Amino acid sequence: MSKQLGPDDSVLITLYRNGNEAAFNQLVDRYQSKVFTTLFLIVKDQDVAEDLLQDVFVKVIHTLNSDKYNEEGKFQPWLLRIAHNLAIDHFRKAKRYPTILLEDGSNLLNSLKFASASSEQQQIKEETLVWVRNLIDELPEAQKEVVIMRHYLDLSFQEIAEQTGVSINTALGRMRYALNHIRKKMKQQTSAYAKTIYPK
Repeated sequence: MSKQLGPDDSVLITLYRNGNEAAFNQLVDRYQSKVFTTLFLIVKDQDVAEDLLQDVFVKVIHTLNSDKYNEEGKFQPWLLRIAHNLAIDHFRKAKRYPTILLEDGSNLLNSLKFASASSEQQQIKEETLVWVRNLIDELPEAQKEVVIMRHYLDLSFQEIAEQTGVSINTALGRMRYALNHIRKKMKQQTSAYAKTIYPK
């Protein structure tokens, strides 16, 4: 393992918080390539990754200047976590809908049996897609993350495990709990669509 050149991250952070802008530039030079790679592996789009790269360091600046940074943690994992979260958040906010497969392999959204020729039915389908997105947003953070990475980003469970720092079994477990949570919420809704998805 190559030894890091220059002052430790903690030293540069202290210098920056004391008004030394050059110290922050050193941190950017040290990590921007690694941050960009992290972003690109998730979003798979260079322009989007470059935009998010700027957002990452803007957030870092705000956090360091607001005294919310925890000195006890390592800077690099914290920085990469910010990058990871912003990339996931980018897809959560995008006007895209995932292909969510249920445990029997069926597509949750395709199981909504709407007449495609009817504009009224199409509107109902769009409203239902929004409803499903809202259910995803209500998931616990760890479960929501796995659903987005799997069904929005088409990542494998191996890739999800590597990106989130957990085992494949843990990632699979989170997905299972997430799908169960979504199904349970759907059953609780007084919606006609739930009866279509869950016939007696």
